Amino acid sequence: MNPCDDFQLPRAAADRQHCLRVLSGLACVVAMGLALCSAALADNGLLWFEMDHPNPQAWQAVAILAAAAEEGLDPETYNVSYIRHALATVVQKPGLAPEAQAMLDQDLTTAMRRYLSDLHFGQVDPRQIQENFTPPFPNGFDPASVLQTAVQEDRLLEAVAAAAPALPLYARLRETLAQYRNLAEDPLLNAFWRMDLPPLPGTKLEPDQPYSGLSMLIQRLIALGDLPACGRVPATYSGHVVDGVKSFQSRHGLTPDGVIGQRTLNELNVRPAARVRQIELSMERLRWTPLAHAPRMIVVNVPEHYLEAYEVRGGQIEVKARMRVITGKALDMRTPLFDEDMRFIEFSPYWNVPLSIARSEVVPNILRDPGYFDRQGFEFVAGDGTVSRFLSYDALEAVRQGRMRIRQRPGPRNSLGDIKFVFPNKDNIYLHHTPSTRLFQRNRRDLSHGCIRVEEPVKLAKFVLQNDPQWGEERIREAMASGVSTTLRLREPVRVVIAYNTVMVKKNGLVYFFPDIYGQDRLLDMELRRSTHERPLG
Repeated sequence: MNPCDDFQLPRAAADRQHCLRVLSGLACVVAMGLALCSAALADNGLLWFEMDHPNPQAWQAVAILAAAAEEGLDPETYNVSYIRHALATVVQKPGLAPEAQAMLDQDLTTAMRRYLSDLHFGQVDPRQIQENFTPPFPNGFDPASVLQTAVQEDRLLEAVAAAAPALPLYARLRETLAQYRNLAEDPLLNAFWRMDLPPLPGTKLEPDQPYSGLSMLIQRLIALGDLPACGRVPATYSGHVVDGVKSFQSRHGLTPDGVIGQRTLNELNVRPAARVRQIELSMERLRWTPLAHAPRMIVVNVPEHYLEAYEVRGGQIEVKARMRVITGKALDMRTPLFDEDMRFIEFSPYWNVPLSIARSEVVPNILRDPGYFDRQGFEFVAGDGTVSRFLSYDALEAVRQGRMRIRQRPGPRNSLGDIKFVFPNKDNIYLHHTPSTRLFQRNRRDLSHGCIRVEEPVKLAKFVLQNDPQWGEERIREAMASGVSTTLRLREPVRVVIAYNTVMVKKNGLVYFFPDIYGQDRLLDMELRRSTHERPLG
């Protein structure tokens, strides 16, 4: 019997390869002895067949794989079209040889194991795209044993639900994905994006100006939920339409001023299909970003420029503090993505100027204006620890050559502000305050040399030290204002995660999209496409 004829498959390349696998498997079985194979089948070694017919769990598994897109996964990654066709053929034409039946059973088993693994652990190694998170904890999740037990106990749907990330954000992203996929696939709704909005009159569109694309703009805002459906189109860009644009801007990382400039126009022209992919990438990240691996977490979401400090109890997340942050410049000083334990707090810290910043900024500034040295509170530190506050060109040259370093004393001008949160790491990245507090009012805040500036350091310190009765708010403020550098070792380390997620869905259901400022979405998309083609199913 030719298994290709028996399955009645089309002659696509993938199907021909499967036929070769079937024939190869048959040859091995013959060589090892048909008696062995018969014994294995007699011992109920198949998961998906009963009395030569697919069991109900087999069809349930096919339905799960076919619906993989609901989880942001590609159904064809799991060969679902072939498996569904092959099972249907078995029903229509019983009598499949035991060896071919075993091969088909194994194909479905392999597909489901991979699906469970992808759903739980993710499809790529984040380190391949410079997201250097701690590998997943050994949490007892083994796709093979989970699948075996789920089929035997007829709990396949429950097992799949348990495999997905148990994060509220993940569940909200799944719902949002369905909404945006409907926008992308519904012919009526997708028609609103059939062409770009007309060019702006001049460099920007301001309230009360006429605009030829007003009707198209209103249609998009209604479809996206930023504007309630209304029956009239105003004569000019004004009133409720401006309010709708402000809502759109606030959800897309833009200044919500109601003025449509080129950045706002570009975001308005993004097709729903592109948003679908952006949501899928965010769901993939949640599978391996360690957002709930400790009882207390501090998470910085770089594209959002926000920090959240929260507790994890019984799988539930309770946010204790949320604040603006300033992160590394996208062009050349990106904040690295990783996780580490915060172990120290430095009050009234020194700033040891990194050599690269000393060479490119501090030394040139002092050479242009020698008074800058004293005004900023700088001093030189020799290799043996000797400190000098005397400015000399020899010392500046020694700094440039790396034989001495320059540091800034504690005080109101110190670049680290009055507190520094230390989680030791190879990149020497830390959280700190800043005297330049006005920068927190900017909408886009990738402005630092790589370290992360926090808007409300006292609130963050209270969260970190909340279980230490000796450190209340008053003592924290006193230590910050003392002007004397002191280091506190934490009794309870707090996990810090520098994360990257360009889609967030709040509890109220509002969806926020942020610019891919570091190009990490692009890298993840490329890696997913590469791994999908290169990673064999078996």
